[in-house]
Amino acid sequence: MTTQEQLALSASDAIKSISAGRLTAVQYITTALDRARALSSLNTIITLNASAALEAAKRIDAMRAAGQTLPALAGMPIVVKDNINTKDLPTTAGTPALKNFTPNANAPTLQALLDAGAIIIGKANMHELAFGITSTNFSPFAGAVKNPYNAALIPGGSSGGTAAAISARIVPAGLGTDTGGSSRVPAALTGIVGLRPSVGNGGAERRYSGAGVAPISHTRDTVGPMGRTVADVALLDAVITRSAQATTVSLKGLRLGIPAAFWQNLDKDVAAVMESAKTKLAAAGVVFVNVDMAGVMTLNDKMSFPIALHEPIADIPAWLQASGVTGITLADIAAQVASPDVKGAFGAIMGDAFAAAYPDAINVHRPALRTMYDNYFSANTVDAIFFPTTPLPAVPIDAVKGSSTVSINGGAPLDEFGTFIRNTDPGSNAGVPGLSLPAGLTPAGLPVGMEIDGPVGSDKKLLGIGMAMEALFGVLAAPKV
Repeated sequence: MTTQEQLALSASDAIKSISAGRLTAVQYITTALDRARALSSLNTIITLNASAALEAAKRIDAMRAAGQTLPALAGMPIVVKDNINTKDLPTTAGTPALKNFTPNANAPTLQALLDAGAIIIGKANMHELAFGITSTNFSPFAGAVKNPYNAALIPGGSSGGTAAAISARIVPAGLGTDTGGSSRVPAALTGIVGLRPSVGNGGAERRYSGAGVAPISHTRDTVGPMGRTVADVALLDAVITRSAQATTVSLKGLRLGIPAAFWQNLDKDVAAVMESAKTKLAAAGVVFVNVDMAGVMTLNDKMSFPIALHEPIADIPAWLQASGVTGITLADIAAQVASPDVKGAFGAIMGDAFAAAYPDAINVHRPALRTMYDNYFSANTVDAIFFPTTPLPAVPIDAVKGSSTVSINGGAPLDEFGTFIRNTDPGSNAGVPGLSLPAGLTPAGLPVGMEIDGPVGSDKKLLGIGMAMEALFGVLAAPKV
């Protein structure tokens, strides 16, 4: 199998090829490592795991040669966002204070993939401490992640390294995290697929373990699988949850809600791609229900920052202790933050600026938002809501501030962070699952993502809908890198 044929493989096809002997794990891992080195200018990876990855590949090939049954993900290369604990590799969270920290155990979500034969080729770059959506990281060992479709543009964040590595065909899949859009926003901007699984009330409704992940907020954080295809994301989801893989859902008669609040003030090119997507879906039998979710953005604003900028005060020290960190405190991390925009966020955290607002945010407003979503799904008998993942495509990297302002269609300057998470953040706070997948390309050749959010616990159905959509739309053409 040629190098180009290997790079074009989905995770599912690569696993089948290795199992059938058409490709060895060593060949495939070598191709991934070579690709990572060749595209190092994209800054997708902080720590390359070359020697250990090749040794793991040799073990897979030896198992096959001995006639042993291969595990579900045998030989599949992945990148892992660098805020997810890895016991044999540093977990820096992209911040100077943690540059040399190696945790005492793998995160449970990652361990599930490793037990199934996945192979880590590297720890992926990210927005520092996951506090941003550009992945422009000012830490000396990290740097700005670049979008494979245009290296002058952001890939989105905070899981930008994972997204860009998948988009650039370094690996077919990997792990990110999502607090307010951190797996779905970069998936949208780099033309791949990202899942935010159900979090719900954080108890039995939470689908993925939150252990072993450098946190922002225990209420909102979750690991999110990312891949080139919906089927690959569904495969990772099945392995992580130890459940049957999602199956395709028919689009005929599917009811998708269109809440107007998520469709306002869109970049004209994004709007055009999304209207085309609606037309294509309607022709396939999808029924659109044009009912707004009145007041959703205002209600979301009452809890978003109070939760995300208060919970780190307790959550980060708890993670440090559980992960075996000694001699590093929250104050040490804050003092060494390198990125200007993240320094601003940690100023609010260390001053506990949202202490007074937090109780109502968590006890009043968040339950009200969950109820709003539940009522919307039931009252309108919709399977999911449908909207553009981001209001605009990728924008230029800001090498001075990391994150600044953006303009939509030449309008007034808007906060970059708030604009890019505008549509992804409410579902995060409500705890519902969300899936972003490619809708198409703008005339400038930039990816546009479309998102479907469903009721808590409907993750498998969302993935099934996503697979049906992907069959209709196809996978985006690879970036020319």
